[in-house]
Amino acid sequence: QVQLVESGGGLVQPGGSLRLSCAASGNIFRINVMGWYRQAPGKQRELVATITSGDRTNDADSVKGRFTISRDNAKNTVLLQMNSLKLEDTAVYYCYANGQTTRWPVPRDYWGQGTQVTVSS
Repeated sequence: QVQLVESGGGLVQPGGSLRLSCAASGNIFRINVMGWYRQAPGKQRELVATITSGDRTNDADSVKGRFTISRDNAKNTVLLQMNSLKLEDTAVYYCYANGQTTRWPVPRDYWGQGTQVTVSS
């Protein structure tokens, strides 16, 4: 199993910044993709940004130019730097990873429990 633990959520004013971090632990053999999804009240979960082990990123159009994703492969961590936050960025942010464990060679998806980000004046 792979456990994902997020930190860094909170309350911020519009235009402010927050940084989310996520650490993966467990019987990890390889983490292929890490990233962030979010879910606002009454809406479906949506992609924010992902990053591969080769640092190839995929960002949602709504966050391009404002959010930056990065990862440390050696530490199995992923960061999301969020700048110029807007009211519509308010959501629960979930850490995501796709990887293989030492006991199960087939890649599968893993999710964190989520961290609340609230943008409000």
